[in-house]
Amino acid sequence: MKYSPRSDGRKFIIPSFLFIVALCVLAFINEVRFDSFLSFGRCALSNVPRNSSSLETPLLSSSSDDDEIRILIGILTLPDQYPRRHFLRMIYGTQDVPAGVKIDVKFVFCNLTKEDQKVLVALEIMRYDDIIILNCNENMNKGKTYTYFSSLPDLFNETDAPNPPYHYVMKADDDTYIRQESLVASLRPLPREDLYYGYVIPCPSMDPFVHYMSGMGYLVSWDIAVWLKDSEIPKKHLEGPEDKVFGDWIREGRRGKNRFNAKWSMYNFPEPPTRCTHELWPDTIAVHLLKNQEKWIRTLNYFNVTSNLKPSKLYHIP
Repeated sequence: MKYSPRSDGRKFIIPSFLFIVALCVLAFINEVRFDSFLSFGRCALSNVPRNSSSLETPLLSSSSDDDEIRILIGILTLPDQYPRRHFLRMIYGTQDVPAGVKIDVKFVFCNLTKEDQKVLVALEIMRYDDIIILNCNENMNKGKTYTYFSSLPDLFNETDAPNPPYHYVMKADDDTYIRQESLVASLRPLPREDLYYGYVIPCPSMDPFVHYMSGMGYLVSWDIAVWLKDSEIPKKHLEGPEDKVFGDWIREGRRGKNRFNAKWSMYNFPEPPTRCTHELWPDTIAVHLLKNQEKWIRTLNYFNVTSNLKPSKLYHIP
């Protein structure tokens, strides 16, 4: 039989071709499987928290010190204003404050001068422990505000107390309604040092660096109270409209580099209308000039302060 090299070559080419085709098919299948595996891996990893790896240090939550806010509200009033103090205790004692927040409301006045005051105010202190009696003669614009702020560092200097005892200290009038939760919310993003906060005067102004904050209620960080105690500046200028004089101290002492104008979340009661008034509205921190019960009731009704009254068989309030 005659040998044909062409025939043997065909026999070799055909299996080789089939083998190559098989390799290509196998490679294609593997590529599809690999891509699918990668897609699955990307999908799975996208649902894993970035810090879930045991090799990474877990992020620490914010410290309680950062979340905690301590505020002292000093309501400047007169010793004989017993009904007003009892009324305000109801107003502030029924307000809720967020967790981690401490708000102390204190009533502030000067030395007692009557025998009945010595008994009645003493009973109030025994019952409520919310009164500060300053060593001064009662006045409005002759240094009472200075005595209040400058006395605080010595009044609250307990060694076992937090430092500072309060992050913020406030002076408020007794005809001002302060919504504590709104006050706290406005303070959370603000600095805790060298802060001067309130309703800027004059009423049309929105620039807290021009003049001063209204006496309806202004607040400073604790370090400013300490500065007032030690500085000679306020001692040289005690008399005059207390809020304006306070602004003068801040300006002359180059304090209050951080300022916050709470207008129009702080405002005067809407009637009679002036450039300082505003309609009652939800975004409210403080309402001022509540000079009579009618204005107080309108304000309290607007903010629905009795909404948490629990039902009981003991009373019926329509």
